[in-house]
Amino acid sequence: MQKEKIEPFKIIGIGIRTTNEGQKATRDIAALWQRFMRDQILEKIPNKTESTIYSLYTDYQGDHTQPYLAIIGCKVSDLSEIPDGMVGKSFSGGSYCKTSARGDLMQGLIVNHWSKIWELDLDRAYTADFEVFGKKSQNPNDAEVDFYVALKE
Repeated sequence: MQKEKIEPFKIIGIGIRTTNEGQKATRDIAALWQRFMRDQILEKIPNKTESTIYSLYTDYQGDHTQPYLAIIGCKVSDLSEIPDGMVGKSFSGGSYCKTSARGDLMQGLIVNHWSKIWELDLDRAYTADFEVFGKKSQNPNDAEVDFYVALKE
């Protein structure tokens, strides 16, 4: 675990309002990923600054036990063109705790790592937490994913 300063950024992608209660987020986010891949959303995002995929959690109604907005998308240079059916958000950045997990994406790697994060004694800000799916996550059977958790300043 390490602390990092994240610069402000903008993202465009597809999103769903969900909650961790009753494993709802696990089902909702899996369906969102299926839609992202099936509908080739990556290719439809305008003004991309990179092709790295971000899975972002924001607009929390409280802590991680309350509803929030999950977005799968890419960083963009501006939000002037948000295609129908997509969402765009701007974030102010800040202090983050970075952790990484490696393993099989199809065997619950993401959900299991978030369970570990929830048990940590972090002074969370609940502004925007996210995972980064870059070059190291291309092989779903042996993926390395970076997790960023917003901390209070």
